[in-house]
Amino acid sequence: MAFKIFIDGKEGTTGLKIFERFEKRDDIELLSLPEEKRKDSNERAKMINESDITFLCLPDAAAIEAVSLCTNPNTRIIDASTAHRTNDEWAYGFPELDESFRTKIINSKRVAVPGCYASGFNAIGYPLVKSGIMQKDYPVVIHAVSGYSGAGKKAIAQYEDKNRNVELDSPRLYALTQTHKHLPEMKKISNLEYEPIFNPYICDYIQGMSVTVGLHSRMLNKKVTAKEVCDMFKQHYEGARFVKVADFMGDGILTEQFIAANTLKDTNEMQIFIYGNDDRIILVALYDNLGKGASGAAVECMNIVMGESPEKGLVI
Repeated sequence: MAFKIFIDGKEGTTGLKIFERFEKRDDIELLSLPEEKRKDSNERAKMINESDITFLCLPDAAAIEAVSLCTNPNTRIIDASTAHRTNDEWAYGFPELDESFRTKIINSKRVAVPGCYASGFNAIGYPLVKSGIMQKDYPVVIHAVSGYSGAGKKAIAQYEDKNRNVELDSPRLYALTQTHKHLPEMKKISNLEYEPIFNPYICDYIQGMSVTVGLHSRMLNKKVTAKEVCDMFKQHYEGARFVKVADFMGDGILTEQFIAANTLKDTNEMQIFIYGNDDRIILVALYDNLGKGASGAAVECMNIVMGESPEKGLVI
């Protein structure tokens, strides 16, 4: 039996990528609306309630409205917006964090797909706090770089314009007021007492993301070396399908001591690297902002609720 799937907002970057990942699947029946009706709330409600699973690839306000349109108790909703990521009634769609996250995804009718930057940080922050290595009130500072595809259609058009502003040739720091929309879920999911300082850069390449956190070992709950932190991460993610922890210092993976943010483009993979020494430790999460950071994570969650293999239909 094919599952009926509706993508509300399939015209956006995330929606289009989800749609692409369904092209070779025969276990899915895609429901759709004609262009002139895609913003009609009554028509959207019909599709949502007819579906087994609806993806929301919408701005927050529209996603909240879409949820209110769902009256079918059997319809599952997977929301790629920010609207429900800190709502305890929703499952947080990062099954690799630990078994409790995966179990909640399986049992919930509502799944919130993590934010792209938050995916990388929570992959680092959650194990650090859970293990007791990092205290909940540690003054976390995050640096991140992303390709421009995650910034939406308007930004993509700006970067691909031949007559673009010369400033787009350079990495651009943004979210300067420290109110980035991913901060609340970073705090909540990693069990922090305070929101981190977050410094994201949008850069002149299309896809790929790295999120970096630095730690002073003298300020941690436990006196640990970078190698011991690496060992903890390897144990935490042992057996995880899409999250892999590299050997200490990237041994066997990085031929040169550079971590390029675009090497996992077009995959749903995430790699975690741990570098440093007895005093200072660097942790880096590397992944595709449109893969594990968005549409790939959404499809992975769908596979889990369908009872399928997590990687089905994903580029790996």
